[in-house]
Amino acid sequence: MYAVIQTGGKQYRVKSGEQVKVELLAAEVGATVSFDRVLMLGEGDGVKVGAPFVSGAAVKATVVAQGRGEKIRIFKLRRRKHFAKTQGHRQGFTEVRIDEIVGA
Repeated sequence: MYAVIQTGGKQYRVKSGEQVKVELLAAEVGATVSFDRVLMLGEGDGVKVGAPFVSGAAVKATVVAQGRGEKIRIFKLRRRKHFAKTQGHRQGFTEVRIDEIVGA
């Protein structure tokens, strides 16, 4: 069984037992989190699509790690204006292990 969940403005297709990096969540390592914004549930040929969410469905997960991604360099240049600016960014993420998909 798989599910499509929404968290942090993004959508993820998840299955039970896999690990997924999602946007940063305010949770400690080892804590249990629940994603109740389930857009779709699927198993074989049977698919439940929500409007916009599947009622009564949830995905339970455990926080495995908190971290930061690779550094991205932003460089801005205005030609002939004597302007050059360099900036860096590292996006935070939370790695979760999907424990259970609860469907209605």
